[in-house]
Amino acid sequence: MYGRTSASCSFYKNAQVATQYGNQVSILLAIELIWNLCEVLFIDAAPAGSLLLHLLDWVRLHKADVDEKAREVLQSESPAEHHDYWDVVVSYVLQGRLDEARHMLVKQATLQPAARKMYKLMDSLLSKMPFYNPGGTQTLTEFDVKWRHWHEEVDRCLQDSSFASNRHLEIICKILVGDEDTLLEHKELLSTWYHFLVTRLLFSQPTVKPTELHYYAQSCMTMFLDSRSVPEPLDNILLAAFEFDIHQVIKDCSIALNNWWFVAHLTDLLDHCKLLQSHNLHFGSNLREFLLLEYASGLFTHHSLWQLAVDYFDHCPEFGRVYLELQIERVPVDTERKALKVLRICEQRQMSEQVRSICKIMAMRGLRNNRLGSALSWSIRAKDAAFATLISERFLQDYCAKGTFSDLDLIDNLGPAMLLSDRLTFLGKYREFHKLYEEKRFREAAKLLLSLMTAKIAPRSFWMTLLTDALPLLEQKEVIFSADQTYELMFCLEELTSSLNSAPPSADRPMQEEDIELTKVELLRLALARNLAMAIVKEGTVET
Repeated sequence: MYGRTSASCSFYKNAQVATQYGNQVSILLAIELIWNLCEVLFIDAAPAGSLLLHLLDWVRLHKADVDEKAREVLQSESPAEHHDYWDVVVSYVLQGRLDEARHMLVKQATLQPAARKMYKLMDSLLSKMPFYNPGGTQTLTEFDVKWRHWHEEVDRCLQDSSFASNRHLEIICKILVGDEDTLLEHKELLSTWYHFLVTRLLFSQPTVKPTELHYYAQSCMTMFLDSRSVPEPLDNILLAAFEFDIHQVIKDCSIALNNWWFVAHLTDLLDHCKLLQSHNLHFGSNLREFLLLEYASGLFTHHSLWQLAVDYFDHCPEFGRVYLELQIERVPVDTERKALKVLRICEQRQMSEQVRSICKIMAMRGLRNNRLGSALSWSIRAKDAAFATLISERFLQDYCAKGTFSDLDLIDNLGPAMLLSDRLTFLGKYREFHKLYEEKRFREAAKLLLSLMTAKIAPRSFWMTLLTDALPLLEQKEVIFSADQTYELMFCLEELTSSLNSAPPSADRPMQEEDIELTKVELLRLALARNLAMAIVKEGTVET
């Protein structure tokens, strides 16, 4: 029982997916059909004669099932006896593919030697049907005269009952003269009113003018559709195209189709062809830009297509920048990688406010997650001095607690960025002191350490740490600090101890910490006194 339930659920889901995909394919086919017709009518703007040739190509492109059926017939043991044989022949004729029709008729003629003369006559009529050649020397008038002579010849054959003994050949003959009743009897093979329209024009009005199309289109749709049936949205769109009503096509497409992709791109193409110049909207933008903005705004809601929307906004001179600024702020920057993508887009377009906003968001997130390096990097990028100061303080607190720096690569490569705030400058310079010490460049390290204190770059709360860092240098066998430098260090120590002594006792500080501080002070005084004596002796010896 459970197995059957599971299987039925799976079948239901598969059916849903199949229906969904089927609908998507139908929409894509409709889009392609409309697009190709708009190319023929609006962009190519083919004149009389050439117009019908373009429409024939359009129908053949979108009615390719005859080729598949023809392959089945030709691959059978006896093509002429196949049940779809005559459907293929008639379909070829309906599409104006007369050479393929003649090729198929040869197979039937070989099976009926008695009717060979009749098949030969049909072959002659098919071979002689004139088609307009736009690149040839023949004028449209000359072609029209030639076509009418051929049409009269076909009509005579029909009147003479030349094909009366063969029902199929007689049907083909009636199609060639453009008999509307015969064409309508083959609705199943034509399948659509617009195929019927092109076939009807091919065999009755091959020199149709663009201005006459709307009349034939309306009458063919009325004749082909059942009087009780209502035209589909696609029918109305195609009819508007045949009426050369561009704006109605765009309007109907935006209502009937499930997104703005098609109307945005079609309108953009028509605008580039200078076909929409006069149509401006009341709120200041033109139709092209309005549709591109709507499409791009929709893309921005997609998790992976939002980047594509940026290019569309770039091509909207009126409101594209404003829309991009509004939309970019709504992109969820849930990862650093995504944040960098958004940032790159903003930086390339000099969107300074958005750059600062994104950097601040990422810096705050890094700080909350205790990722100080990331937070500092983002605050530098945002040029946010206050936040950079805050994070620098955290770095220094971490150093005091752990005795080491995290994110050394970042601190080592601050460069000019350390000038963003005094605290960041101190952090960079203090790290530089450690590097000099590690490289045993003691004199340079000592000079830098002293300058950090005397130039008031170092925060007062960090002075004891700096003085403690000076201890190893004071205890070197070689004199590192000069007498003057030692005096400056002594002054800093006295200034620090006097401020500590004047501060009220704190209940938060345990007695042990206070004892450690006093021990440090005593050690520093001894080291400074010893270093001063050595420096005076050394400097006095040098002077003598």
